[in-house]
Amino acid sequence: MSRFFAGGSDSDSDSSSDSEPVIRQQVAQFTFSDEEEDVKRVVRSKKEKRYEDLSNIIKNIRNHKKIKDMSSVLTSFEEFMRAYTKALPVVMKEENGVTPRIVVRALAELEDFVNESWDDKENRKSLSKNNNKALGTLRQKFRKYIKDFESDMKRFRAAPEEFAEEEDEDEREDEKGSDDEQEKVVVQPDVPKAVSFKKEPEKVKPVKPVDDSDSSDWGSDSDSDSTSSDEDAKYTSIRDRFLKKPEKGTDEQSAVPVGAVGEDAFKKEKKKKTGEALKKKKPKQDEMFDENEEEEEGWKVVNGTRSGASEQPKMFAKDAEIDTKLVVNKLNEVMAARGKKRTDRKMQIEFLRELRTVAETNNLGPAVAAKIRFNIVSAIFDYNPKVSGAMKLEHWSKLLEEIQELLKLLLAHEDVHLSESILDEQEEYDTAPFKIRGCMLTAVERLDDEFIKLLKECDPHSNEYVDRLKDEVPVTNIIEQVVTYVERLGNEMEICRIYLRKIDHLYYKFDPNVLKKRKGQLPPNTVTSVEEMDKLCRYIYAKDQTDRLRTRAILSHIFHHALHDNWFQARDLVLMSHLQETIHHSDPATQILYNRMMANLGLCAFRHGNIKDAHLCLVDLMMTGKPKELLAQGLVPQRQHERSLEQEKIEKQRQMPFHMHINLELLECVYLVSAMLLEIPYMAAHEFDARRRMISKTFYQQLRSSERQSLVGTPESMREHVVAAAKAMRHGDWNACATFIVNKKMNVKVWDLFYEANRVREMIVKFIKEESLRTYLFTYSNVFASISVPHLADMFKLPKSKVHSVISKMIINEELMASLDDPTETIVMHRSEPSRLQALSMQLADKVTNLVDANERIFEMKQGNFFQRGGNQGYNRDRQNYRNQNQNQNWNNNRRQDNRNRGNRGNQNRGEGREQREHHREHHREQRDHREHQREYREQRDQMRNVEYQNKADHSDAAVRFHFPAGSGSKSCSACIASAVLLSEPKLP
Repeated sequence: MSRFFAGGSDSDSDSSSDSEPVIRQQVAQFTFSDEEEDVKRVVRSKKEKRYEDLSNIIKNIRNHKKIKDMSSVLTSFEEFMRAYTKALPVVMKEENGVTPRIVVRALAELEDFVNESWDDKENRKSLSKNNNKALGTLRQKFRKYIKDFESDMKRFRAAPEEFAEEEDEDEREDEKGSDDEQEKVVVQPDVPKAVSFKKEPEKVKPVKPVDDSDSSDWGSDSDSDSTSSDEDAKYTSIRDRFLKKPEKGTDEQSAVPVGAVGEDAFKKEKKKKTGEALKKKKPKQDEMFDENEEEEEGWKVVNGTRSGASEQPKMFAKDAEIDTKLVVNKLNEVMAARGKKRTDRKMQIEFLRELRTVAETNNLGPAVAAKIRFNIVSAIFDYNPKVSGAMKLEHWSKLLEEIQELLKLLLAHEDVHLSESILDEQEEYDTAPFKIRGCMLTAVERLDDEFIKLLKECDPHSNEYVDRLKDEVPVTNIIEQVVTYVERLGNEMEICRIYLRKIDHLYYKFDPNVLKKRKGQLPPNTVTSVEEMDKLCRYIYAKDQTDRLRTRAILSHIFHHALHDNWFQARDLVLMSHLQETIHHSDPATQILYNRMMANLGLCAFRHGNIKDAHLCLVDLMMTGKPKELLAQGLVPQRQHERSLEQEKIEKQRQMPFHMHINLELLECVYLVSAMLLEIPYMAAHEFDARRRMISKTFYQQLRSSERQSLVGTPESMREHVVAAAKAMRHGDWNACATFIVNKKMNVKVWDLFYEANRVREMIVKFIKEESLRTYLFTYSNVFASISVPHLADMFKLPKSKVHSVISKMIINEELMASLDDPTETIVMHRSEPSRLQALSMQLADKVTNLVDANERIFEMKQGNFFQRGGNQGYNRDRQNYRNQNQNQNWNNNRRQDNRNRGNRGNQNRGEGREQREHHREHHREQRDHREHQREYREQRDQMRNVEYQNKADHSDAAVRFHFPAGSGSKSCSACIASAVLLSEPKLP
């Protein structure tokens, strides 16, 4: 019989015979489980319930704060708000509306926690996406909720000791109550109880150190039988056998059987001891380890890190002979787990470092060391599972160190060849020349990409970005070393690739030595960045076999020339390469580089005073309205449709680092000023021209929007300054125009960003004077019969030679109908411009002519089917109705005679075919007559225009009449008659 149902042991039951009577211990008549004995019904008041709910929630919040589980903190805080709302009637009744101190203290602690977590940006970056979102939500909700407790929070901040004392008193009262209860515990005699199948909690004992053999751990069968029989004799019932034993050295009060009261007392005593132990100072780790070892043998003190990271991995057996083959095999074994699902990447790096240490200790040669270091670099790259995300800073610093050591090793030993073309079977580690499979160029390209990712992850306006930007120096040094190594190998394709990487770090940097050398301030043998770029790009032009590398090299070369004011070299490269014709077939990164090149080329043209070229370079970039996106300097929210998450992620990866950005306000200001210098004189010259075209649509829109405003104040933004300057230029006021463009505010925003800013400002003022002079002549030439050149020179503060040059160009280009009289230094106007009435009449005549031309084109396109509708008039309408009637009649006759005689229907169809052919011949004759009439009309109109121009040239004051004939000669064409009379008006003095 099992020992669970009787007081005896197994040995006793086996040894006894069936004839012997079994003496069983008497059992109580009614059996109760331990659960039924422990559970007591307690009646609590509403106050106790509410306060207990609040205290439990506050404990949960504190526990969640310790592990920084923001989602759980948010959930618990929402439960706290609901629980306090329920408890509010009790608080108003019992506490007279005073907020409980435990609630105030909990809210103050939560406020400190939320503020610290929000201010700690480093910690926020390490949080998961859900925790970050929960932290923001918690911060908003807590700010709203805390407004009702402002007075309580002020009291707490003023005297937090009062709130702490109450909690300490509560704890002391709880402990005192627990001690009183413990004193009341009486040791009860052992009473036989019913056997319960509930598993009693057992206290885990420390394991004593014993021998490693199985026999010492478990013992023999004979020993177990004897010990079990001895132990069974000690207990009067099965329940006593499985009760917890009191520890040695404790009082008799702690030896109470685990009942309802005893268990509570035991827990409170344990809690009290734990609290006392926490108040004591912690001893040192070594002393604690020695004490624990003396008291409880078998326990070890471990740190919180993983065992794999703290312990050095064991690579080989102690008696193994370390040689090249063994190390290479172990290396291949470690790298075979690369990329697998359950591979511990950190442990893999530790294994490789230990393997490197073993190889260096045993002097296995540079080839094995290079192979292991290259695999360490690959393992560090693999540690970051996200391709789009940047690696951690600790891994980035280790990666730089490993690559630098690897390059030193490769450059120091020229007999070590690391190449991608070497197969695994061809690797050689023992004899020179050593051959290793791998590609150093690919590793450096990946390093450069990771560096760009790190810059994109940082806030560009923080010190962290500056710290990361300092890493560009070691990165460029590594690229220089790889250039030396690849040039030694002699592979042209790899040389082109590493040259392009070097160009990417060089093309956007301004070198002041270039301008100093141009001015003769430096010796001629000084090597500048322009010469270095020229050398690298020329090699790529000659040796590259792919269009992409050559295209990017050309774009970078043009950018660098434009950056150093080499306008003619940059312009010639653009025109000779014809990139503007094929760039739309390139990848997005190359198109972004093209946009950056055109922007910088426009700035270079502006600095050189080539206003038209600057406008042409920038117009395509600024007309779209989104230069920020085209230059990859940020994302602009789209109005029509939103980007998907995948699309936004891809576009963010294409963004340029902040230190490579082009100032967008500077770019827009240069574009608008260039447009102003071109558009305002053109508008003045073609004020009454109906066919006037816009040179710059963006500038025209800015000007029109300013004119539509009812009240225009003092300009504040850059755009408002340019618009105000344009209005002043339209009236010929160059001084006001220059003041709006060049002032202290515009200098800070725009012009001071240029190299040699004073020269740029002087150039702008000079162009404003010249274009204001041209605008003045275009606007007021019809007022004067002659103008004095010295007067114009004094008015616009220009030398007489410059005024003479500007007017001569205008006369040569036929922009101004005048002649220069050198003896008197005057401009004699040959004719006055038409008055406003005459100009409006000429506009009307041009518009009517355009209307007639459009009507003729519509007639030519639609004459086949347009005039066959029911709304036509005249001969064609009657003919069409007659033909439709015949067709309907023939169709009805055919339907009636279909079943009678098919032959008659065939004859009738043939007769109808003859009628249609005759109709088509007549229609073709009408078209021919109409074309002849059009030709006669055009000749007549051209002749009359020639007469008009001749009359204008002869300065006749007679009335000029324009007469348009009445359209085409066909009866189907609608008549268009328009006439405009230009009445002669006397000249203004």
